[in-house]
Amino acid sequence: MEFEPITLFFMLGILAGITRSDLKIPSSVYDALSIYLLLAIGLKGGVQLAEHATQSMLFDSIVIVGIACILPLIVFSVLLKLGKFKRADAASIAAHYGSVSVVTFSLAITFLEQLDVPYEGFMIVFLVLLEVPALVIGVLLARYGAGKVKWGSLLHEVFFGKSILLLIGGLLIGYLSGKDGIKPMELVFFDMFKGALAIFLLEMGLVAASRIHELRSHGLFLSIFAIVIPVFNSVLGMLTAYMLGLSLGGALLLATLFASASYIAAPAAMRVAVPEANPALSIGASLGVTFPFNIVLGIPLYYWLVQQLYL
Repeated sequence: MEFEPITLFFMLGILAGITRSDLKIPSSVYDALSIYLLLAIGLKGGVQLAEHATQSMLFDSIVIVGIACILPLIVFSVLLKLGKFKRADAASIAAHYGSVSVVTFSLAITFLEQLDVPYEGFMIVFLVLLEVPALVIGVLLARYGAGKVKWGSLLHEVFFGKSILLLIGGLLIGYLSGKDGIKPMELVFFDMFKGALAIFLLEMGLVAASRIHELRSHGLFLSIFAIVIPVFNSVLGMLTAYMLGLSLGGALLLATLFASASYIAAPAAMRVAVPEANPALSIGASLGVTFPFNIVLGIPLYYWLVQQLYL
């Protein structure tokens, strides 16, 4: 029986964290890897976009973003009414679960390539588009009737933060350069991608292990929520993909995007816009539970569900 090495690197990081090993990835290496991964994903998407862009993408983008905007509203209602969370905490968690995870998306791509399943190259565009709306909705939910929002600081944090800037920048560079123009860089940004991702996930395993304890004091509800909501969101994503006529591979990627939770852009934006929210709840759930679930069990589960839908 063969295992996906990328997942095993993550599990090794969790094991090191749980056993309190002295294994550490220097912060400078972590920062360099995150910059590299974001640029590489953007470049690959830009090249694919240059080759396969169609007019129907505009319609697809409007539909996907519109449906995705429902996700933080559902999450907020569940946390506020069933979980009895404070408004600020519920809104912050909703923003995390309405936004997306770049790393989870890249793992879904690796999963498809491992199985040799084709997918639409322009899916990277949806990754960029889905990063922002949930953050704005989360702020609106937190601030409704509770004072003013410093929109200038928030929008600057969202649009000029590292993740969005690098993704959009890489997308534009890849699109303007095209397949031939980017060919001299293929070795660095495409061929070495999986190795860099493996080291990055080793660090993410260490971080995830350190966040798990933050959920202990908040009961079983949030842990269950952090598994059930991604599965629910994934079903909404794959149904949307099916309705729009995307391929099986594209449906898995959209399901994964809907199921993922942000732990990079969302924490930064919420820190600026909703400082009274407890970050241990949102980061503990998204990074401590949802992220490990998605990469170990979630993506294979979503692929199986998509297969049943496309039979």
